[in-house]
Amino acid sequence: MIAAAPPSPPAYEVLVFTRTEGYRHDAIPDAVAAMREIGAGAGFRVDATEDPATFDPVRLKRYRAVVFLLTSGDVLDPGHEAALQEFVRQGGGFVGVHSACDTEYGWPWYGHLVGTRFAWHPWIQQATVRVVADHPSTRGLPREWPRTDEWYNYRHLPAGVTVVASLDERTYWGGWHGRSHPVAWYRDFEGGRTFYTAMGHTRESYADPLFKAHLAGAIRFAAGVI
Repeated sequence: MIAAAPPSPPAYEVLVFTRTEGYRHDAIPDAVAAMREIGAGAGFRVDATEDPATFDPVRLKRYRAVVFLLTSGDVLDPGHEAALQEFVRQGGGFVGVHSACDTEYGWPWYGHLVGTRFAWHPWIQQATVRVVADHPSTRGLPREWPRTDEWYNYRHLPAGVTVVASLDERTYWGGWHGRSHPVAWYRDFEGGRTFYTAMGHTRESYADPLFKAHLAGAIRFAAGVI
């Protein structure tokens, strides 16, 4: 009998940060588990933490990307903020998921990194997401994607980004932004790659193969491997 080959080691590492100092999502455990599953399938190792001390210049060098997953409030002190800023400027990737735009209101640079700030949302309901650009985060998604989530309105629309998915406000109640309501976008930013998706409030999101494929493509893009 020929022994099975050992599994290949992960090609790179991703830091998943879930600290909350505001609203805390019940979905965080499901989201972290989904991230580990995504990493196992996509060839990267996930380190999940709520410890801001991880944002140290030396420790961050081991990661290709940082994911702010359902964070909220003021989660980093000035020293940790500086470490994240330097990480991005040295080519590190950043992915923000859902309430990542409800985070670090007192730090203007972070607002530019994500692209916008949370304003308010109506109740959880089904809406149609329209895929509007070919991107690793949208490949395999239906052009019209009905899904149930908590749909954010923003204080302002993101500028200087490429939108990959938007909301059809005719399919739900409570949208502010009319025909231009982005829910996922990316851009090159100060040396690194950034991606933000407004989706991901519900626990069910992290059991959805399509949403997990969306996250996998976003992380691989931000990490610079595709």
